[in-house]
Amino acid sequence: MQISENKNKWSIDKAHSNLEFSVRHMMISNVRGRFKSFDGDVRLDLNNIGNSAVKLSIEAGSIFTNEDDRDNHLKSPDFLHIEKHPLIRFESTGVKKSGDKLDLEGKLTIRDVTRDVSISGELQGPISDPYGKRRIGFDGGTSIGRKDFGLTWNMILEGGGLMVGDNVKIDIHMELTAD
Repeated sequence: MQISENKNKWSIDKAHSNLEFSVRHMMISNVRGRFKSFDGDVRLDLNNIGNSAVKLSIEAGSIFTNEDDRDNHLKSPDFLHIEKHPLIRFESTGVKKSGDKLDLEGKLTIRDVTRDVSISGELQGPISDPYGKRRIGFDGGTSIGRKDFGLTWNMILEGGGLMVGDNVKIDIHMELTAD
């Protein structure tokens, strides 16, 4: 049985969704942050997952690490250069499911540099909430090399090592409602 087209469209419940990241700081700890503003187009065919597709658009200027000076530096030309590159984008090129595991292949664009990425996670649901809406959840993530996207700023520490690690861990927590 095929799900009708409107059953395949899901909206991001932003009150229950987060796009988070972490990166090594001074080789001794991790700095965590998130993006406060994002939107997307999610088409999820639960009967034939290969017919699914995801497009996300993230406002680069909505980066938040709980430290204004760091946030301003991350928005500057040294990193995201939000005046020139206001959006970060992801567009899936393939979706596969095995049990509760969901794998998305796609193109991630940061600073007008596009690279292939794989996102793996767990799909939860669908369920009906107390208000009669269908909901589904996804918790997953990936890791990227920031230098692969032109995010090359760094500083050598006095005792050796680097101020900012190259590997960025991305965590995605999405709750979606059926339209």
